[in-house]
Amino acid sequence: MSDVVVPEVVLSSGTRMPLIGMGGAMSNLPPPDVLTSIYLDAIEVGYRHFDTAACYGSEEALGQAVAEALDRGLVKSRAEIFITTKLWCTDAHPGLVLPALKKSLQRLGLEYVDLYLIHWPIRLKEGTEGFDFKGQMLPFDMKGTWEAMEECSNLGLAKSIGVSNFGTKKLSQLLMHATIPPAVNQVEMNVGWQQEKLRAYCREKGIHVSAWSPLGANGAPWGSLVVVESPVLKEIAVTKGKTVAQVALRWIHEQGVTVIVKSFNKDRMKENLQIIDWELSQEDSDKIKLQIPQKRGFSGDAFVFEDGPYKLLDELWDGDI
Repeated sequence: MSDVVVPEVVLSSGTRMPLIGMGGAMSNLPPPDVLTSIYLDAIEVGYRHFDTAACYGSEEALGQAVAEALDRGLVKSRAEIFITTKLWCTDAHPGLVLPALKKSLQRLGLEYVDLYLIHWPIRLKEGTEGFDFKGQMLPFDMKGTWEAMEECSNLGLAKSIGVSNFGTKKLSQLLMHATIPPAVNQVEMNVGWQQEKLRAYCREKGIHVSAWSPLGANGAPWGSLVVVESPVLKEIAVTKGKTVAQVALRWIHEQGVTVIVKSFNKDRMKENLQIIDWELSQEDSDKIKLQIPQKRGFSGDAFVFEDGPYKLLDELWDGDI
């Protein structure tokens, strides 16, 4: 059993969320049984927060791992594990939100998720397959979709509800309608895309920020080496006796943001948890803030069409590009 205890944040919903989570999105997922054993490794080394989504294809394997972890006594109760899943864009229709969550719960083998997120502020025509969205996009129904998310919360099927990839304008539009405000906004964030404006807005509104792509997603088709090859991080890593990845993750942790890491290698899983008991100096933080060029990694081009709801990237990202 691991002796790593990951700090938690109390969300606006009152739910406690571990500040380090393990993600499950990748283009070539291993077979389900292999993925289940990877998740079990993660539980063994100390992960208690897992981030999946309807479109990742990893819900079943994660659910199986949670069941096995309970059987083997790696955790004492379901309450020790924090599970996030997400509503995919084909189900972002008011009448499909609750059925979509029920399907996710069935795949996970769980009675509830700890956090349910709208994956994107995007609505696709029902039945759209794959990732070619041309001609498939409909205007996003902010009010109706969020009301359906609130129903998921009121029924106890999601302990907390939130959003992912929402900019400040969309959050402000959502808050105008919301009875239950979003507890979390999960967005791309790393030292090369620090999201200061959005984080300041979320802080003001009591919305906790969670970071995907904390190391720049250098394995993804759209990813970059801006984090792992950063001369600034390399220099800090040498003086601290840490890896570049640990410095990059520690910086996010020090911003009070939940970091969603993704490594299927057990040693790196352990390394990614070793960001808790040391600090960056003020000088280190200043260098990271001032010396690393800023550029969004995931462009969002796939969602922008002349005849679609978002005709410009600016509209998708609320001007923050």
